[in-house]
Amino acid sequence: MQIADQTVVSFHYTLTDDQGTVIDSSAGREPLTYLHGVGQIVPGLEKEMAGRTVGDQFKVDVAPEEGYGVRHAELEQQVPREAFQGVEDIQPGMQFQGRGPQGVINVTVTRIEDGVVHIDGNHPLAGQTLHFDVQVTEVREATAEEQQHGHVHGPGGHHH
Repeated sequence: MQIADQTVVSFHYTLTDDQGTVIDSSAGREPLTYLHGVGQIVPGLEKEMAGRTVGDQFKVDVAPEEGYGVRHAELEQQVPREAFQGVEDIQPGMQFQGRGPQGVINVTVTRIEDGVVHIDGNHPLAGQTLHFDVQVTEVREATAEEQQHGHVHGPGGHHH
């Protein structure tokens, strides 16, 4: 069976950056399962999944525009240390939820300098080319309920 819209796909993957550093991997875990055609995985990867079948192994390079987006300088901001009430020890790499024009955004602390906290609202992988190594493990028809809800209900299509 080929991967197409309204199929449920399980796959193992390893995601690396341009330097070959592993960013994320399903190795040693359950494969990732998603409903194809509704934008649950990054567009560049979803496009490459179409037409594949179980057992297929392939590599995909996804440009930022089809991954987590390009970096936006205006999402990098500086906030006074006092803005973080109740947080005793702020370290680079910490993530907070902030309010942005589109609603809630996750911001990452990049550095702290002279009582000023530099934060970045870009996705940590924004601006990066994503290198996926993929192995398709299962392809099945989505159940009527999954199609209606637009997401997967776990192995076999049931709610957990």
